[in-house]
Amino acid sequence: MVRVEWFDAEAYTTARAVLQRGIAAVYVVAFVAVLHQFRALLGERGLLPVPAFVRRVPFRSAPSLFHWRYSDRLVTAVAAVGVVVGLLLVAGLPQQGPPWVPMLAFLVLWALYLSVVNVGQVFYGFGWESLLLEAGFLAAFLGSDQVDPPVTVIALFWWLVLRLELGAGLIKWRGDPAWRDLTALYYHHETQPMPGPLSRLFHLLPRPLHKVEVAANHVTQLLVPFLLLVPGPVASAAAGVVVVTQLWLVISGNFAWLNWLTIVLAFSAVTDDTFGWVLRPLGVTVGSAGAGPAPPWFVVVVLAVSAVLVWLGRRPLRNLVSRNQLMNASFDVLHLVNAYGAFGSVTRRRTEVVVEGTLDEDPDDARWAEYGFRGKPGDVRRLPRQYAPYHLRLDWAMWFLGLGSSAQLRWFVPFLRRLLEADGPTLRLLAHDPFDGARPRWVRARMYRYRFATPAERRRDGVRWVRDDLGLMVDAQDLRSLARAG
Repeated sequence: MVRVEWFDAEAYTTARAVLQRGIAAVYVVAFVAVLHQFRALLGERGLLPVPAFVRRVPFRSAPSLFHWRYSDRLVTAVAAVGVVVGLLLVAGLPQQGPPWVPMLAFLVLWALYLSVVNVGQVFYGFGWESLLLEAGFLAAFLGSDQVDPPVTVIALFWWLVLRLELGAGLIKWRGDPAWRDLTALYYHHETQPMPGPLSRLFHLLPRPLHKVEVAANHVTQLLVPFLLLVPGPVASAAAGVVVVTQLWLVISGNFAWLNWLTIVLAFSAVTDDTFGWVLRPLGVTVGSAGAGPAPPWFVVVVLAVSAVLVWLGRRPLRNLVSRNQLMNASFDVLHLVNAYGAFGSVTRRRTEVVVEGTLDEDPDDARWAEYGFRGKPGDVRRLPRQYAPYHLRLDWAMWFLGLGSSAQLRWFVPFLRRLLEADGPTLRLLAHDPFDGARPRWVRARMYRYRFATPAERRRDGVRWVRDDLGLMVDAQDLRSLARAG
């Protein structure tokens, strides 16, 4: 078999291993979330049932195997297969065979998760869903341990990281003036969708340091990504900057797998020599052992797929240079090449929707108790938890609801109905059911303004949040009134 010298990226075998195993690990997390959350959110009796969605949205607009048939059992089987295949790739077993084996495994992950995302509606309307799909599709063409990584696929991973970081940087610079005057982090740590355990400490940092953070973010997202296109030590150093920045975001918030997947993708620019410089002192062997030339069929397939992806990339490229840049946009229903970005605007104040219920017959003279969510703020004394890379989809939807998103009302009314029914799958999405499985007589929703407690308030009252009541969002409802509301 003749080696096509220019086709082989011999210096990136360790990068390939990190990409394949890291992307597969994120798929495992994503499919575990499907197992735990999909039925309650989107199942046959979910808040936005898939059967109703596929009846009104044609297959060509949202390709999914669930257009053929949907059942809660089938989605469980899909998620279980995804977890198993993902774990096999994390263990590196398919990579030990010929190139078609990991190719098939990653295409299975991509196709199954595409089926989930395309029927997931608002609960799956996040940029990192497209990022995972695009990364998984690309990973299918990295080859196996029997061949060197294809240079075109490695380069497409660099292009992906550049779009991801530069898109996020440009959407900030073109968007909210708080990014340009360096004041965005006066608010962001407090108002981000799901704060983590250290978010309050980050918020309380001195304001001059917040400005330094924003300036460093601009450098990392607007300048550093271009250095990823300079193969060798320069790109490896640029990848290191991206990794450190993303780790900073990991410890300061909960952004599902966005930061973790970005870290994995950044390693695509790190050479074996750089990995060796770091890992050999620890006794870790770096580099390929006896990788041979790629078979002709693999070369042809990879070059054909690479050409298609380059052609599809013209729209995301135009989006990057457009004054009307789109944030987190997919330009094809297969999510093969996408536009990315985050927080083009910064929320100045945090509004939370607090859901309450009561067992009393008279809602006007009732004792109300709050439902507790796993990730979003509620109890003012509770320390926010670290859930990322796991994605709490209901909690994120509640954040958008607090922003006044009318699209979220489509699921919120059914959510209140499920609480009145004491629906088991729905209650398992929550951290605390004040009625221990009993059916409340009434439910309602109140709006509160939340802010982090100052050090003095924390010492005096033992609270981490301070909240002010803004009044009712949804007045007391029972099953009869919700039925009339449709």
